[in-house]
Parts: sequence; structure tokens; C-alpha cells
Amino acid sequence: MPTLCRHCSHIAPHGPVTCPVCGSDHLLQHPHLTSLSIAHIDCDAFYAAIEKRDNPELRNKPVIVGGGTRGVVSTCCYIARLDGVKSAMPMFKALKACPHAVVIKPDFQKYSAVSRDIRARLENLTPLIQMVSIDEGYVDLSGTARLHHSPPAALLAKLARDIESNLGITISIGLASNRFLAKMASEMDKPRGFALIAEQEAPAILAPMPVNAIHGVGPTFAKRLNSDGYRLISDVQRTDRRSMMARYGEAGQTLWDRAHGLDRRPVTAGRERKSVSAERTFSEDISTHDVLEDRLWSVCEETAARAKRHGVCGYAITMKLKRKDFRTLTRSVTLTDPTQLAQTLFRATRPLLERETRSSTPYRLIGVSLSDLHPAGEDYADLIDPGVAKRAAAERAADRARDKFGHAAVQTGRGVKLMSRNQLRN
Repeated sequence: MPTLCRHCSHIAPHGPVTCPVCGSDHLLQHPHLTSLSIAHIDCDAFYAAIEKRDNPELRNKPVIVGGGTRGVVSTCCYIARLDGVKSAMPMFKALKACPHAVVIKPDFQKYSAVSRDIRARLENLTPLIQMVSIDEGYVDLSGTARLHHSPPAALLAKLARDIESNLGITISIGLASNRFLAKMASEMDKPRGFALIAEQEAPAILAPMPVNAIHGVGPTFAKRLNSDGYRLISDVQRTDRRSMMARYGEAGQTLWDRAHGLDRRPVTAGRERKSVSAERTFSEDISTHDVLEDRLWSVCEETAARAKRHGVCGYAITMKLKRKDFRTLTRSVTLTDPTQLAQTLFRATRPLLERETRSSTPYRLIGVSLSDLHPAGEDYADLIDPGVAKRAAAERAADRARDKFGHAAVQTGRGVKLMSRNQLRN
């Protein structure tokens, strides 16, 4: 069976016990080692790993990267995970589970710089790179063996060593015949892992896993599947595709395909952006409608700024509220024309907020997201509301002034009021 030495990237055809070139026993065997070409690259505990790299005193300590006591965990190291800490956990719960953890405020500028370094290394291998977040992405290495004189598996082993040696962090690699299996493989051997799944062996590997192991099956869908008797992926495999489609529609077809290791999505260059969003966790719970409305305007402004920065506009707007008891409420509206303007976001979500604040329920977080994205074009005119064009022109003018003189150069009345409230509270 072909064997890859992860220490020097030598490939031996018959599976030695140790590498005949460097003597390492850090070997990887797989019957399809030299033919698989779709990879998923996932950095291990990315933010925490960078913080440990920059401060060696943290190496053997539990590290949590996240907000204050009312925030959530962005990520944590593997030591903290042993105590039950996980991403998106409220900070107070994380500190209760791991009271000796070192908490570090995120430094996204630093993390983005490392992410760019990793991407530059990937670009030396192939132009087909699809980043899906700051610390993970897919690469298609089909046809690169002739260029680099090495099969994809050997190139990826060398990449992992390069990143660990020169950037001071580790990655986990999944190599497979399609994106779904590559993602599943990268999660099988973390951290510092390297796993392979061929399409032929996928059904047997996937069968004993729970259905929510399939990426995209969230808690709600998993609960419905469980109640219908689909607890394991093997339960889906025993059902024909037509029955799954009849019961769950398009989601049923996708689920059936994934359960059998099928995925026809190509790796497309660039990042697949599905939404832009912003949210704020309050230092104290807020139940007053006027104050919540001011905070809503703030997240609308930030969401709009991100949409403009990425050159996108969207049809679907979602407002998110998190209650004092951590229950999350979402309300959505779909526009007839796409937008990236803060004023439009605010005018669409303001009635949604008003309906939810009649009972004076205290909230701890508010957020706004824009989805169903498309490349941004000209602002749309509205025959029913002619004021849209004037508001859009005013907002564009304010954006240009801020770009030239700084964000504080132009402030809305609501923004000034929010700033005054913050100053009074401090």
C-alpha cells in the first residue's frame, strides 16, 4: 500500500515501517494516496495557537480567546477544550468550566495577517483556492503533480511542515475526492492531523456517525431527522433517494448524497460569502425600546459598511435578539430590491424590533445580517417612496467623507445620541 512520510514527503510504494529516506515513523498509508486531489485545510485552534506562539508562557496553559464576561468564546486551545470549553459558549460558562483559563481579547488584525500568509503558500501550489473563513479553506490540486513533480499528498505534507516551522501554528488536512469528504477527513485526526477518504470507502466510514456529523445538518433538522428514525448516517443510507426527496425536498436529496459520500460542488477560486452581519453584546441587559433602537441603528451601520467593503448587496435582512436567558430570537424580511445601505437595513428591521419590545423583555445582544447576496450595482429607485434616492445619495456622500476624513467626520443624530449615552454610562 502506498505510504507517505509526513516528515520528508517521501512516498514509498509498499508501506515500510519507517521511512527509507529519513527514518521517521510518522507515516500515512492509503490505497488511493497518490490519486486524491481535493483538500480541506483547517488551522488548529487558530486564534489561540497564534496567541501561544507569540507568548511562550501560555504554551501549557488553557487559553480562551473571546470577549468580556458577557461575551462569548471565539475559540480556545485544546487544553481548555478538555474542560468542556467550546466556541460560541458564553464566557461566564467557559470560566466556570475552566476557571484557571487565560482570557485574551481577539486581535483580528494579527490573525488576518497569518491567514494571508497561509493563503500565499497555498497559491504557490494552485490557483484553485476557496477560503470559507479566516482559518479554513478548500484547494483543488488536480493536475498539479506534473507541475510540482509530486502528488497532492506529498505537497500537502510539505505545506503542513512549512506552516508549522515558519508561522508557528499547526494545520489539519483532509484529502479526498470531493469537498464534503475532504471536510469530514480534516476533522477525523485533529490537531495536526492528515486523513484521507476515497469515495469508494466513504459509505462504510460515514455509516456509524450521527446524522448531525454531516456539515449543514443543524440542531433543528437533526431533531426532525431523529424523530423520523434517522439517527445515524447508516439510517439514511438504507433509504432510497426518492423517498428522502419526497419527505425533505432538496435538503433530502443533499442529505442522501452526503450520506453516500457524493458532492458535485467544485472548488471555486475566491471566498464563498453567504452573508454579511454585525452584532453587539451589551454590557448590561437592555429592555428600553428607544435604547434598543439606537443599538439597532449601530449594527445596521456596521453591516452596511461590511457589505460596501465587500462590494455586495442583499435581498434578505435578518434581525437577531438574544434574551437574558440566552434564548435567541430571529426575525427576517425580504426586500423587492437588493440593498447595502444602512438606512434601508434600519427601516426594514425597525418594525421587527418594535413588535418584539412591546413586552419590555430584557435583551443582552442585538444583530443584523444581510443575505441572498449579489454583486453591488447602482442604487435602486422606488416609485412608491421617492425619498429612497435622496437618502441613498446622502449616505454615499457621508461614506465618501468618512473615507477621506475618518469615521467621526460625519455622524447621524442617532449615532451622536448613542455616543452620548455611552459617555454618560462610563
